[in-house]
Amino acid sequence: MPITPPVTDAQLAAKLFRGLGDPTRLEILLALQAGERRVIDLVHSLESSQANISGHLACLKDCGLVADRARGRANFYRLAHPELANLLRSAESLMAAVGHDVDLCGNYQQPVASTRPRKRTA
Repeated sequence: MPITPPVTDAQLAAKLFRGLGDPTRLEILLALQAGERRVIDLVHSLESSQANISGHLACLKDCGLVADRARGRANFYRLAHPELANLLRSAESLMAAVGHDVDLCGNYQQPVASTRPRKRTA
């Protein structure tokens, strides 16, 4: 059985930021900063389908970023940790500081590793 190397803090952070990098999930989190919302409330405010919003909420819940509570037939969703609201506010401040320069980040290509075997040197 292969041994899986431990996940580093940087790898976990990268997964967190990939999760936050989806525009719909980020819009949901920003909407939840104002307080609890039902799925239907998010559907209307984000102008999306219930299936789409529910799927993103399930992902965010699995990641531990949102929590829910049942009330009758409705589920109310909220941010699971106050630190997340702090992170979102910090991101908004950073966006205000760097403006649209962030858009340039996607224009850089990572160097592609060569698949050719290296020549051995003696």
